[in-house]
Amino acid sequence: MIRGVRGATTVPVNDARQIAERTRELIRLLVEANGMAPGDIASALFTVTEDLDSAFPSVAARGFPDWKDVPLLCAREIPVPGSLVRCIRILIHWNTDRPQGQVRHVFLRGARRLRPEWAVPVAGDEDEESSRLAGGGS
Repeated sequence: MIRGVRGATTVPVNDARQIAERTRELIRLLVEANGMAPGDIASALFTVTEDLDSAFPSVAARGFPDWKDVPLLCAREIPVPGSLVRCIRILIHWNTDRPQGQVRHVFLRGARRLRPEWAVPVAGDEDEESSRLAGGGS
């Protein structure tokens, strides 16, 4: 059986180092929260908002030695007015017998607004700039 595991985070600026660090943090927390064995990860799809173009999040995933054989894909999200800015999302396809209700999704930093029920606090979580919505909303 395959389950979808979702996560998202934000970055304060469009910077390759920040994108890599926040992507690695998100992956690490998703894997830990679910006890995923690397061999059970079928694939991962990353998306970024249109304002992030300095790095592919999948490059950060390749930094995990156990992920070298995991098929990865990156895509850019459509620019919907009022959407979250500088956001990285991931959808992991995970081979598991765990019931869907036991899958733990992880939403960090400004992305906590997307799914507050799946929010996970992390050090330095107050990220005012990256939690703003496009178009000046809050």
